[in-house]
Amino acid sequence: MSRNQKRFTTKYGTMSHTKKFDSFSEKEDSVPIGSLNILSAKYESLDYEVVENYVYRDEERKKGYPFVVKKNVVRWIIFFWIGVITAAVGIIIDLSIETIADLKFNHVKKYIDKCNQSDCLWKPYLLLLAYNIVPVLIGSTLVAYVEPVALGSGIPQVKCYLNGIKIPRLVRIKTLFIKVIGVITTVVGGMCGGKEGPMIHAGAVVAAGISQGKSTTFNKDFGVLNYFREDHEKRDFVSGGAAAGVAAAFGSPVGGVLFSLEEGASFWNQGLTWRIFFASMISTFTLNLVLSAYHGHPGELTYWGLLNFGKFSNFALSYEMFELPIFVFMGIIGGLTGALFCHLNYKITVFRMRHLVNRWKKVLEAVLVCCCTATVGVLLMLWQNDCKPLGLDPTKNPVQLNCNDGEYNSMASLWLQVPEASVRSFFHDPTESLDATTLVYFAISFYLLTTWTYGLSVSAGLFIPCLATGAAWGRLIGLGVQCVFPNIDVGKYALVGAASQLGGAVRMTISLTVILIEATGDITFGLPLMICLLTAKWIGDYFTESIYDVHIQLSGIPLMAWDPPPLSSNIYASEVMSHPVTVFKSKESVGQIVDTLKKYTYNGFPVVDDVFSTETEGGNNKSNGRLRGLILRSQLIVLLQNKVFNEIPSAWDNVSLTTFRKDYPRYSNIDNIEVLDNERQYTVDLLRFMNPSPYVVQHMASLPRIFRLFRAMGLRHIVVVNDSNEVTGVVTRKDLTRYRVWRHRGAIGVEELKVSAKL
Repeated sequence: MSRNQKRFTTKYGTMSHTKKFDSFSEKEDSVPIGSLNILSAKYESLDYEVVENYVYRDEERKKGYPFVVKKNVVRWIIFFWIGVITAAVGIIIDLSIETIADLKFNHVKKYIDKCNQSDCLWKPYLLLLAYNIVPVLIGSTLVAYVEPVALGSGIPQVKCYLNGIKIPRLVRIKTLFIKVIGVITTVVGGMCGGKEGPMIHAGAVVAAGISQGKSTTFNKDFGVLNYFREDHEKRDFVSGGAAAGVAAAFGSPVGGVLFSLEEGASFWNQGLTWRIFFASMISTFTLNLVLSAYHGHPGELTYWGLLNFGKFSNFALSYEMFELPIFVFMGIIGGLTGALFCHLNYKITVFRMRHLVNRWKKVLEAVLVCCCTATVGVLLMLWQNDCKPLGLDPTKNPVQLNCNDGEYNSMASLWLQVPEASVRSFFHDPTESLDATTLVYFAISFYLLTTWTYGLSVSAGLFIPCLATGAAWGRLIGLGVQCVFPNIDVGKYALVGAASQLGGAVRMTISLTVILIEATGDITFGLPLMICLLTAKWIGDYFTESIYDVHIQLSGIPLMAWDPPPLSSNIYASEVMSHPVTVFKSKESVGQIVDTLKKYTYNGFPVVDDVFSTETEGGNNKSNGRLRGLILRSQLIVLLQNKVFNEIPSAWDNVSLTTFRKDYPRYSNIDNIEVLDNERQYTVDLLRFMNPSPYVVQHMASLPRIFRLFRAMGLRHIVVVNDSNEVTGVVTRKDLTRYRVWRHRGAIGVEELKVSAKL
């Protein structure tokens, strides 16, 4: 039975399910756009393995222990600046949004207050549209035309980067600029999006930028920190930047560390944990210090993060045994609504991928959603006359719309403020300040608008819209419980609803629990939050993947799971590996190297003693020679670029690790390397530059064994050899991620995905 005919049968509970592998022979023209079962061939892996060649050992020997100490000290300094600069980015975003939003809402409210009749509300409505359309148009145009990778929150992309996947332009300085402008314009434009999620992406860009001592965007090399220009070093700094972004967004340094561990980094160590926690603490402290001084409380440190939930009283977050089943029920609601959100957003995203391909269409859709959001808000203000006496709601600028003197419209107060303020209203406003009907209308409309908004060509996060939606229906449940138990606080149920809704969409548990605990400043409510988040995750996972995983799969990114596919021990390396293999001899001609690099796009080549035929008469794979090591494509390009040939002895004098790090991470294309005709006969000694001890497995090694090596070591290639140490194949990330586990409504199985160059 061939590999493409192999079937997997896996039991889960009392159910069994069989799924046939997809055939690679299927034409790529038949690959449906928006399929979840396609891997894109354009994504490459990062090289986390240290190449311990002759040049590396020579540098280690010359620099000695003083260099090791210096390098560790510099790491701590870099993590300090990651925290400071990430906080500075958050401060710029927060103050810009606050200033522009106050100007916008005060101006609109002034026109509304001048008109207490429905027939003259068209003026403030048009004014609100103008205030929303202009910034959204600017932000969407920048994302669509200048830097598309700045779209959304950036969390799925950062998650993939830390998993070991090279996402083009993800951590560029230009991406950071577009992200900051995009977040400000999206939130100010009244969209159902938040600034907290993009802070994670912003922190990752900051970390990647300052840790390398150079900028590829501005083509500027400062000549420092070149010893950190390696994928595994850069990955550790990006992990710290992502955690610092969470810490700045929520004032949650511990939550930032756990987020980076739970949702981001695939590789971890104790020393990295301390440095990431240090960066998160610095980020929180810096943002707290500056914002407290800005708001007139210097030294009090009362502004923990960009999202301030406000201080809950000890009574508000106290709970009793009878409430735990209610929290479980709310977790079920969060899981169901989160799964529905993921499914609906998946359908919308597929429609966008198939029909909204042109950039101008993406911008037009963003403007359309912006107009619909403003229109829905105005219609709900007119439809729901939820009038309350002034002073009941601590809103800064109450709106009198369709209410008597001395009253304000609570529905208008919810819509004419940024979403973070609405979340605080649900948490802390008095019980009688919001009617049940107002909560129902707000929750449904905000839920549907968020489903439509996520994935637009704008920079915006998912955290705040989910928290606002969940807080609305959570407070509604609290009103119902209060009818039976009058002494309970409805704000507590708003918090549980917010956590459930967010957990049902993103499926975070540990990190989100700690983030909410640190944001509320009360650890006593940790158990109810964990109960509702676990319930929401289990229910959501029963129906769909998380919203982040859905978008990762739609992009065709070869993300490696935490564990290998179950019951896959009967799949061997000889079935998984790519073959036949392109190899080089230990002393190879320049012409052969150039021709091979132009013909193949492979990023790693085994180096062998002798080269044999790759096929036998029966068509079975045969060895390619005895393995000596592995040489990377980037190394070969550097050698060709610097003409490090055996026939030119002077070229060897200045070859060091700095030579290979100079162009990192954007190495030249082989087509741009100039090789003269007489140089094609020259040779290169690959033994000095190859990795002499690459990771190797026997051809009978099982798929789970290979998978764990990739996952634990952060590998890009594993060479497959036979019993005589002769190369028979190479295993890459795509060879492993083709085998993916699927779960749906109690059934579980393994499917083999197709790889497409068109995705």
